[in-house]
Amino acid sequence: MVTLLLIIIYIAFISLGLPDSMLGAAWPAIRSDFSLPIQGAGLISMIISGGTIVSSLISGKLIKKLGTGKLTLISVFMTAVALFGFSISKNYLWLCIMAIPLGLGAGAVDSGLNNFVALHFSARHMSWLHCFWGVGATLGPIIMSAAISKKSSWHKGYLTVSIIQMCLVIILFAALPLWKTYNDSEMENLEEESEKESIFKLSGILPALIGFFCYCALESTAGLWGASYFVQIKNISPNVAAAWVSMYYLGITIGRFISGFITVKFKNTDLIRAGQIIIGIGAILLLVFDKPYINLFGLIFIGMGCAPIYPSMLHETPVRFGKSNSSRLMGIQMASAYIGTTLVPPVLGLVFGKIGMGLYPVFILILMIIMFISSEKINNIVKFKI
Repeated sequence: MVTLLLIIIYIAFISLGLPDSMLGAAWPAIRSDFSLPIQGAGLISMIISGGTIVSSLISGKLIKKLGTGKLTLISVFMTAVALFGFSISKNYLWLCIMAIPLGLGAGAVDSGLNNFVALHFSARHMSWLHCFWGVGATLGPIIMSAAISKKSSWHKGYLTVSIIQMCLVIILFAALPLWKTYNDSEMENLEEESEKESIFKLSGILPALIGFFCYCALESTAGLWGASYFVQIKNISPNVAAAWVSMYYLGITIGRFISGFITVKFKNTDLIRAGQIIIGIGAILLLVFDKPYINLFGLIFIGMGCAPIYPSMLHETPVRFGKSNSSRLMGIQMASAYIGTTLVPPVLGLVFGKIGMGLYPVFILILMIIMFISSEKINNIVKFKI
């Protein structure tokens, strides 16, 4: 029963990853159909991310009231409906409206499942959980690329993923009884945590939040603007650029699958540091070289570098701040990550709209450096406490 529940959780994270990567892949085609400026994707991304912030901050209360199983079911249903709305969209305003339930659904399932796995499963499963997010994120651009190549029908790409999400809703509904074993322990934990003092006084909380902010800002920026960068700067066709973005998410997926095996031999801090270095190498390959396939490898490197960072930071939370604070910190750290996703890509969209897409790899490097400094800062604080 435990194994079956874990499989269901992995499937749910595939559903979380599917829509996350589609907007960036579809944007060149959407922009052409609706005659929109390049920065138009930034507002949609901001609305989606804003919804994830709201739902992640209230996820503790929602879990306490509904349980993780029901919350996951409702959240995936919301994303399915939102994606169907994208598929029938005739204008930019409708895309913005449908972004609201998409963000709310994604944030709730993300926070709920991360907290559930952190409480009940090992670091290996945390890495593999996010690996399955990468499976969904990889498939999203592939589906969109196939749809775009057929008369630029990005609508069909969103419809296909909406149907997939609805199938997952059916699976999650059938699996609801599997969650009952864990619900009581979840409630007790949440009630205990709600009585603690403010966690914002904890030593090292600021660099930790900055690290989460920069990581998700980097990951979302790389995914959202990657296709536009290749189209405008490298003269790659939109359907090929969309497929190349899927390789970025494939890099994340493969990297997280491998990370699941090596977590027993390497510390989380080592995996975070290695990932940051690999991101830097990938950004340099994009910035320095003008060969298409070297640039593709650069994008894949950025994805592989991202792979171990987020799950390792999440799993490091009890080490950094103590087990008694980890549940509450999970939602707050993820909210900080979502703020990075909300603010940075649209701001960079405005910058790219003014001065061009050429600085895309430069901003990836800048975010990586700030994240690296924050990570090393909190590592020193933890060493000092020990």
